[in-house]
Amino acid sequence: MITFTDALVLPVAADPAAPRWFHGWVHVDSRGIIADLGPGDPPPGLPGTVHDLGGAMLAPGFVSAHSHLFTAGMRGIAPDSTLYDWVSRMGEMLVGATAEDLYWLTLAGSLDFLRNGVTSAYNFTQSRVVAVFDHSTSTLVAERVHDVDFLTRQVDAQADSGLRCVTSIRLDDEQLPEQDSFDAFAHVTAHRLATVPAALDLGGSVFGSVQWSSSPVTAEREREMMARHAVGNQAHFVETAEHLEVQRAKFDWYDHAGVLGPDFSFGHFVHPTEHMVRRVAATDTAVIWQATSNGRLGSGIADITGYRDAGIRIGMGLDDQSCTDVSDPFQNMRIGLYTQRAARSDATILSADEVLRMHTLGGAQALGISDRVGSIEVGRHADLVVVDPTRPATGPIWDPVATYVLACSLRNLTHVYVGGRLVAEGARSLHPLADEADAQLAERMIRSAGARGFVPAYQRPGSLTRTAQPTTPTSLIGTRS
Repeated sequence: MITFTDALVLPVAADPAAPRWFHGWVHVDSRGIIADLGPGDPPPGLPGTVHDLGGAMLAPGFVSAHSHLFTAGMRGIAPDSTLYDWVSRMGEMLVGATAEDLYWLTLAGSLDFLRNGVTSAYNFTQSRVVAVFDHSTSTLVAERVHDVDFLTRQVDAQADSGLRCVTSIRLDDEQLPEQDSFDAFAHVTAHRLATVPAALDLGGSVFGSVQWSSSPVTAEREREMMARHAVGNQAHFVETAEHLEVQRAKFDWYDHAGVLGPDFSFGHFVHPTEHMVRRVAATDTAVIWQATSNGRLGSGIADITGYRDAGIRIGMGLDDQSCTDVSDPFQNMRIGLYTQRAARSDATILSADEVLRMHTLGGAQALGISDRVGSIEVGRHADLVVVDPTRPATGPIWDPVATYVLACSLRNLTHVYVGGRLVAEGARSLHPLADEADAQLAERMIRSAGARGFVPAYQRPGSLTRTAQPTTPTSLIGTRS
């Protein structure tokens, strides 16, 4: 149990009548749930420890509603490429990876999210089919096919990190027999339910792949998995201007299959037609916005304010660590805010409050998990970030939300809590395997990429001194039960 006092609280509450901010306190119970909060001083006698924040900001942990956690070892790759060539480079660099490699890659990426204030993520696991993009057919072509433990080890890493996750699995129905795809999905779902602590498990999802498919039957198979396993679906769609007409033609595959609806979301959605926007709004389908990666890959600027005005639920995601390069939610908010304003030549078109909501409660609402995460409200998990605008100093606080979004950054982030438990302090992860995960990430990524002849241009002398071990450390065995 812990009580945060003398806090400048930014609750991002679901109730539109709730205050944007208040100076007060937040009490967390023994289950890691927010039990009470209010302005001023807390009532006397609250149990547990007290953390006096000295006037620092207390905000909800960020929600990345679209993420690929295994990609932290490929930052800076294909720096001048657009989507499809960049996707192919990733596939080539992962041809040599094993299931145990994917464990460490995912663990390192998850811990990186946590140290940067991201406490919940929708994770697209790396498919057991490692593939590259075929420009002639606009489909993915398999380079290597793995056993199902290639997926379950990623689930293990998510759980071991302490990051709350929605776990997304691709069917790979064009590269594998249909029943094999269905069986693998069922196996990973059962593994997740049996091994991931309930508090960390935000549910399962289909990794929608119609954008990469050649037949509408993929949409029908995805619908079947959604119904059979009671999970949602998020699909990358019209992300890039390349092969645009081919992408747009596949939208009706989802619509005709009856997949659109409250449990479905489109990631990116940069280049839709008016018809597509109308159908998304009419079916209460959500859109997940990746402002930083859309800029890095030259994908374009999504009409987020137009979607908002159409009544579409919108969340934000940090996407791949190999195309945002820095998993920085503050940067992501600002890039998104500024590009929207610049595209319309209108500084009033999107506010700091709105973009903060999209990266916290809005992302949770888009994924259907806002009853658990995304805001500082009674009954929610106590996933919290402490941000000190005086270290370094950002000047007088004329508007707390504006200062938080526009003037603060990772350098002001002092503490990250998940369920009331401190998991990162400053830029330092408190996880017992944090340093090991970073070292394993480098060694294993270099070895995997080396299978296709990729070699780092520079390696810091003395940075690689061990041989990567093939098994999970015994210190974590049993922690998922």
